[in-house]
Amino acid sequence: MAGSYDVIVVGLGGMGSAACYQLAQRGKRVLGLERFDIPHANGSSHGVTRIIRLAYYESPVYVPMLRRAFELWREAGARFGERLLHVTGGLDASWDNGRVFMGSLQSCQEHGLPHEVLTGAEVNQRFPGYRLPNTHHAVFQPDAGFVLSERAIVAHVEMAVAAGAEIHAREKVLDWKPIAGGGVRVVTDRGRYEAAHLILSPGAWMSSFVPELEPFAVPERQVVGWFQPSAPAKFAPDAFPVSIIEVDEGHYYMLPVFGIPGLKLGRYHHLNERGPAESLSHEVGEEDEEALRWCLRRYFPEANGPVMTLRSCLFTVTPDEHFIIDTLPGNDDVIVASPCSGHGYKFASVVGEILADLATSGKSRFDLSMFAMTRFAA
Repeated sequence: MAGSYDVIVVGLGGMGSAACYQLAQRGKRVLGLERFDIPHANGSSHGVTRIIRLAYYESPVYVPMLRRAFELWREAGARFGERLLHVTGGLDASWDNGRVFMGSLQSCQEHGLPHEVLTGAEVNQRFPGYRLPNTHHAVFQPDAGFVLSERAIVAHVEMAVAAGAEIHAREKVLDWKPIAGGGVRVVTDRGRYEAAHLILSPGAWMSSFVPELEPFAVPERQVVGWFQPSAPAKFAPDAFPVSIIEVDEGHYYMLPVFGIPGLKLGRYHHLNERGPAESLSHEVGEEDEEALRWCLRRYFPEANGPVMTLRSCLFTVTPDEHFIIDTLPGNDDVIVASPCSGHGYKFASVVGEILADLATSGKSRFDLSMFAMTRFAA
């Protein structure tokens, strides 16, 4: 098997599937390669729902990208004929001087986002599933919600195929090399392919393709749980906004009951287990469940019921927890995308567009300087 393409995309999770769709829509000859199934549960893009929010405590720099992401999620859902984005509103809560509250408020103020500042008591009164302490304040931003993560991958892949893309699942990339005079050659366990450009979006396997990123894009095991509430109506999408809270027990995120039974809850950096992707366990157990129940018992007691589901996934963490979106230093034919550190999925729609722009015109409408690979050398 052999072929020649305009662009080859390696890794068809959230970002890679969106890139294939964007490229195919532009009439490019695109090949998408995925070593697992489409979608699959071995990486970073599964788990039914993922939070999307504009009040971005990580940095106001992300807000313009998020605005475009919202537009693209709605467009993709309309074109696919299935709603991919659900709006619930969002709460970002911490101590008055905490990073989550202060950062979210800064993004709202700098970008003129509609928002309210609530005390812990006001949050508890408005959203009865919560038991936030009086020491906390929250930013409520009405545009936040969640994206259906696996369904969005299916949508992007199906629409890419309909537009002419060639998609291969269960095909492992063994190696890639630049071609003298320009372009790249990709070797898999099933064939050899050539293209003018290569997009690498393999998630936790990034260092297999770009060894120099091994110290800077580190896989981390994450576990998310779904817990059965005793008062389900309080945790439904129309009553429970997507949430991020910083408390004594850790840094947690919650999503309402949707798709499968139970309130969805995760703890950032979970048990701080890092290492090569192949070495991190996908098995889950009592220690994983207990790390999540610490939060439920104190702040969401009516959701502290029987565990319904526990699932592992992989973060890919950079030292500053910002993304990597850049051409490979010394080779503009290769584009590297690791929107990682546990807050990347919501950007998949717009990152796909950015990757397509870089592969076709060499530039993006967005300022990507914060995501450059060269920052690690500095």
